[in-house]
Amino acid sequence: MPKTIQIAAVQMNAMPAPIQERLARAERLIAQSVRDGAQLVVLPEVFNTGYEYSDQNYLRAESFDGLTATWMKKTAAWHGIHLAGTFLRSEQNNIYNTMFLVAPDGRQWHYDKNHPWIWERAYFQKGTGITIADTGLGKIGLLICWDVAHTGLWQQYAGKVELMIVSSCPPKALDLTLVLPDGKRIMSRNTGALIQYLKHTTDETFGQYLRKQAVFLGVPVVQATSTGTFNSAIPNPKLSLAMLALMYPPLWKYASRFEQARIETGYFNETYIADASGTVLQQAQSEVEGYALSNVPLPDQPPRPKGKQPPFGISKFAYLFDTVANIMLASEYRKKIRKYPGH
Repeated sequence: MPKTIQIAAVQMNAMPAPIQERLARAERLIAQSVRDGAQLVVLPEVFNTGYEYSDQNYLRAESFDGLTATWMKKTAAWHGIHLAGTFLRSEQNNIYNTMFLVAPDGRQWHYDKNHPWIWERAYFQKGTGITIADTGLGKIGLLICWDVAHTGLWQQYAGKVELMIVSSCPPKALDLTLVLPDGKRIMSRNTGALIQYLKHTTDETFGQYLRKQAVFLGVPVVQATSTGTFNSAIPNPKLSLAMLALMYPPLWKYASRFEQARIETGYFNETYIADASGTVLQQAQSEVEGYALSNVPLPDQPPRPKGKQPPFGISKFAYLFDTVANIMLASEYRKKIRKYPGH
């Protein structure tokens, strides 16, 4: 029979902080959502550490027996809920960005991010394949952030799931400010027509573009994202900013200062729960920690896809830029993995 479950999508500030502190903040939000009736709680990407580009990422990676996974299992059991979120996972001298989903009875599933976004490739390896969690709530498909823009992954879930959950922490990269060592700030709105075009085509990546893919599957979708200000150094800054300068040549005059430059921007505040028609049932308030909570009707079995799969709405150039960045930054990842053995 068709069923209805209560779901909470949690939005957290992504400012990095000690793991214990961030787990305590997540616990407060989870406990509050459970008091409101949540049966499934979805946390944002790297909720346990916050989001930044730093060598600390290699040291923060944990195993399935580590602090974060252990806390998730205990928290799910204590509250009697299904709990999901991502953390950097260490396995056999590799690091993955892993969504971990745990049931109150201890059953667990995991999914490794297939598509690191641009600079993320410096910190973790690509995953492969999909994960369908056959839970007591229903068959759930898992995706992480930039994975949503790859229609092939949605296609692999077609006809196999009753709900999709997405854990994300996407900085608004095309709204970024480049902060130079002398304090000079170069803002993306002043960086040329190509970047403005890409921004125009990517604004709905985590909004209507994502929801259209879930509508194609015929299932509800839950997305948990982060909020706050993203302020970070850049992996391999000379190479990274040289790539950016290819899209905006006036940046070349600052090339001697690329090494010490930082980037600053906000996040896509797109924490929401949408039904199978793509209608947003609840959305978290922008720029604050909190959660969206809603009763969500699930199909009684995985539905067949509805019509032809829609294309994703962003420019092909965005994929090309991401692919090139991934190739170039893979060597940075290999170098740093050797530098930090055992993580």
